[in-house]
Amino acid sequence: MPDKTIEIEDCNCLGESEKACLIELGDDCRKAGEAVWIPKSQIHDDSEVWKKGQVGKLVITEWIAEQKGLI
Repeated sequence: MPDKTIEIEDCNCLGESEKACLIELGDDCRKAGEAVWIPKSQIHDDSEVWKKGQVGKLVITEWIAEQKGLI
């Protein structure tokens, strides 16, 4: 069974390391405007934001969203 995902609009990838992205979160998120490190392994293939400089819809697993307090 695939992992459940959530979508957060208007996100901005401020930076990245080998294993994670620093994402500035969009307005429809509990932590809107904050920057949070998200493991690349938890970013879904349908995400528009997965490397530095990208802006758009972030699609991540529900599990990481709960762990980071985003939902």
